Amino acid sequence: MSLHSVHGDDNQNSTAAVIKPAQVYSNYRKLLLHGTCTNRDISISQSRDSSSGIPQYIVQIVNTCVSGCAPSDIHLHCGWFASARIVNPRIFKRLFYDDCLVNGGKPLKTSQIIRFTYSNSFMYPLAFKSAKFC
Repeated sequence: MSLHSVHGDDNQNSTAAVIKPAQVYSNYRKLLLHGTCTNRDISISQSRDSSSGIPQYIVQIVNTCVSGCAPSDIHLHCGWFASARIVNPRIFKRLFYDDCLVNGGKPLKTSQIIRFTYSNSFMYPLAFKSAKFC
């Protein structure tokens, strides 16, 4: 089985090429595997946990990049992030105003999920700030 590609011009000249599916798949796969990770590959989501007392929020940070490159030194915009409930500083730590470090700066592997819960009277807006990509 092969794919045929025919190209012509206004002078009725045409050229034909035979492309084997394995070759197409191989080139497509190389494109996927050798792509680069970007800030779009760091997914940050929050939801409110239904509990009484001080509101609790669940945060999930996921690396969705499939290139095999694990971004490291991930920083988020986080304002004056604080929690009435202790958050493991190796998972998420405010360093300065509007600068929180994820996973202690260690690489976040493909599909790895960082999950933590914090307690505060309001939800902090968390957004990607910076990271080191391969």
